[in-house]
Amino acid sequence: MAYIGSKPANKPVVASDLDPTVITGQTALATSPASTDEFLISDAGVLKRLDASLIGGANTPAFEARNASAQSVNGSTTTLMQFDTEVFDTNNTYTNSSTFKFTPGVAGKYFIYASIAFDDIDNAEGTLIYLYKNGASISLGGKAMLSVNYQGSGTNVNQTWMTAIVDSDADDYFQIYGRHHDGNANNTRTEYGNIFMAYKIIT
Repeated sequence: MAYIGSKPANKPVVASDLDPTVITGQTALATSPASTDEFLISDAGVLKRLDASLIGGANTPAFEARNASAQSVNGSTTTLMQFDTEVFDTNNTYTNSSTFKFTPGVAGKYFIYASIAFDDIDNAEGTLIYLYKNGASISLGGKAMLSVNYQGSGTNVNQTWMTAIVDSDADDYFQIYGRHHDGNANNTRTEYGNIFMAYKIIT
């Protein structure tokens, strides 16, 4: 390493060793710091090294998935919903076949949104949506869940959606299950209304 001026003594760097004008005119960082970048800060007069990974954060992992083809769901049967088409998936944490699950891979709090929409179901029959964690339904008490029925494309459409903020360990996984109470099998819509998405909350 080359030095400008005299080589500093072999001792810890203290505040009096630093000249704040040394950064004047230097090239500004054009992107967000990498998690491995380090900063030198003063903590009540004590110089400390701070890793960039501890500053702020990103809303990732994050993903959004929809269904490209109609899914047939039998009446009064709680069924794993098949969101088979990824809109985006920042960290490859969503499985868009077979298990249709989101496995964050990073511990933290996550915002989750999901909606399902069926054709030919009226208000009296209704639909339900369930959030599953590690293969078991978790309570949506205190979290938003809404079911609406409306006329669309000449047929009754029943759509249900939910939002939740959940705690997750790195190896937890989440799935969406749906249920309707029509006496017959009904198909989910493909044009709109069937979405599963999540992102990490910066804490």
